[in-house]
Amino acid sequence: MDFTFSEEQQAAAEAARGVFADVAPDAVPSPALTTGAVADTFDRALWARLADADLLSLLSAEEYGGAGLDAVALCLVLRESAKVLARVPLLENSAAMAAVQAYGGPELRAELLERAGRGEVALTVAASGRTGHDPAELAVTARQEDGEGADWILDGVQTAVAWAYDADYVLVPAHTATDRTVLALVPRVHEGVASAEQFSTSGERLGELRLESARIAARDVIDVEGAWEWLRDLLTTGTCALALGLGERVLRMSSEYTSKREQFGFPVATFQAVAVQAADRYIDLRAMEVTLWQAAWRIASGAPGTLPVAGDVAVAKIWASEGVRRVVQTAQHLHGGFGADVDYPLHRYHAWAKHLELSLGPAAAHEEALGDLLAAHPLG
Repeated sequence: MDFTFSEEQQAAAEAARGVFADVAPDAVPSPALTTGAVADTFDRALWARLADADLLSLLSAEEYGGAGLDAVALCLVLRESAKVLARVPLLENSAAMAAVQAYGGPELRAELLERAGRGEVALTVAASGRTGHDPAELAVTARQEDGEGADWILDGVQTAVAWAYDADYVLVPAHTATDRTVLALVPRVHEGVASAEQFSTSGERLGELRLESARIAARDVIDVEGAWEWLRDLLTTGTCALALGLGERVLRMSSEYTSKREQFGFPVATFQAVAVQAADRYIDLRAMEVTLWQAAWRIASGAPGTLPVAGDVAVAKIWASEGVRRVVQTAQHLHGGFGADVDYPLHRYHAWAKHLELSLGPAAAHEEALGDLLAAHPLG
């Protein structure tokens, strides 16, 4: 078997490294010193550079101006973005575009994909449900008025919507009276749509999205079985890629610091206790990496497996959530008091890591989901 990335995937990662090379993780105020949001909007200048490098249209087909690449390529780019704490809705925008391309109607694809790929509009996804713990698709109800092609009416609340105040459209999962799940593309400014401010541990502004008899045209609603599950798996896998990139950068920061910091006349990196802790975290990162690529490959290839793709995604998120938490905690310990210095970026990575750990469900939630899958699909 050949486990190397394709030339196209490697080129996407190289382009991402070029775009993110001059991004400073401390370009906005520290979340530790800010009571509200660290900034009014995401990094628009970086967003424009991503568009110019064709990294916003990575998953779009050539007919929509894209590169036609897959989930593996997206995860390679996301991995690079997390190393510098890039403040852009790259994951949400890319995943929403991919869902529209895979399941949306021709009119919606033609209207949206090229504009989103050029960075003219930004998309996000409401994936946290009403409380952050319940299934997102159950937080909003959707009913279609009588008649073919009639409008849909949405009611409900979605919490912790990333970039809710910045994105032009929010892709909202909702359930019908017949227990189907649909995806509705909801404009940020629209009758019956309101948002309330919330804030992440990273200091970014989230939104509680409130829908009260919001009327959405039929062409903007994806009513295809499996669309939401596929989108959720892609979002979760992308979150794992962000956790991996962040963890790799934090471990490198720890290595650089402990190699310079001396105690009793020796670099603390030479102490056995320090080396053992760093080695344990390196093992965490390699486990995070291998489970990430397994999940991304299953999504990209559609290859069958003993378990549905959701099983591989659950394993990846379990490792990502637990691993990134251990990596940043060990880094704080190895840095000593310097790790808490707000003039040093490590505390920012810690705050982002906590957000990623809980996004799309903590490890315990995915352990429960994996248990259900194992019960339904006996490995014997």
